[in-house]
Amino acid sequence: MQLMWLSGPTGNVRTISITTRTVLTAAVVIGLFLVTAGFLLHFVGFKIAVEYNPDLARSIGGVTTEAEQKRMESIYRDHLSQLRESMHNTVNEIRQLETMKNRFMEMATPNVVRDKINRRDDNKGGPLVAPKPFSSLFRQPLGIEFDQTLQDFVQTQHAVLELRSNWEKQLEWLHTLPTGLPVRGDFKVSSGFGIRNDPFTGGLAMHEGLDFTASTGTAVIATAKGTVTRSGWDFGYGNVIEVQHAEGFSTRYAHLSKRIAQVGDVVERGGVLGEVGSTGRSTGPHLHYEVFIRDRVINPVQVLPLSSS
Repeated sequence: MQLMWLSGPTGNVRTISITTRTVLTAAVVIGLFLVTAGFLLHFVGFKIAVEYNPDLARSIGGVTTEAEQKRMESIYRDHLSQLRESMHNTVNEIRQLETMKNRFMEMATPNVVRDKINRRDDNKGGPLVAPKPFSSLFRQPLGIEFDQTLQDFVQTQHAVLELRSNWEKQLEWLHTLPTGLPVRGDFKVSSGFGIRNDPFTGGLAMHEGLDFTASTGTAVIATAKGTVTRSGWDFGYGNVIEVQHAEGFSTRYAHLSKRIAQVGDVVERGGVLGEVGSTGRSTGPHLHYEVFIRDRVINPVQVLPLSSS
């Protein structure tokens, strides 16, 4: 995913790449949280031994007196308390990551479909609630504390897995929107969207896209996942390819020197469609890029993560 700034209708483009490593940071933290399951399994044996089979406690833990049993209970109670505190802190970290994710979603989603961000969440599992630490003033039997910790862990684990699933769905949805760059490598935006002087007639004319100046042969790539609906020749556009995307979006890539994608091809975000050229009504090598929503042409800047300033 790339965030893109335009310094003006014919200015340079600055981009910040949000890499897979960045996006998956949340998954790493979630994975660390799930590892705590192993600690809970360690407590199961002691709970059974102390409460239901003292002989087993003596054999596996060296517990020989009531005082030693209480000492062992105190040790394991402290472990439970530390585990709950760790769970509490980890859930709070996940909450912070969710806040960052929501900010990223807002920045990366085009204004024209921003109202659909929250619809990507299946709203399952309820809010992610951090387990509360046990109060030292109102201690319960070790078995009850263990049961409560185990129940809290299972509930939190379910909520975390549901949250991860929703995040993955949201990221997948973003990849279906044309928010990427249409060329790979060095380029410059040489002409913006709107009224301009026609390069052939000199008169005022509407320019319904962005022109990306680049060397002949530079890869032209799909700005989102979609299906190729047109791959052919047009007098004005020269070699041209059109792709249908989600949420009513479609994109057009014109003046190509070479068409690679064919009608019916399903292309991924970043997949190569063709190469920059100067075919059709063109004064030099560049890509003419257009964006439509429900067959209505719009300024491509509107679907970039950040509009020009």
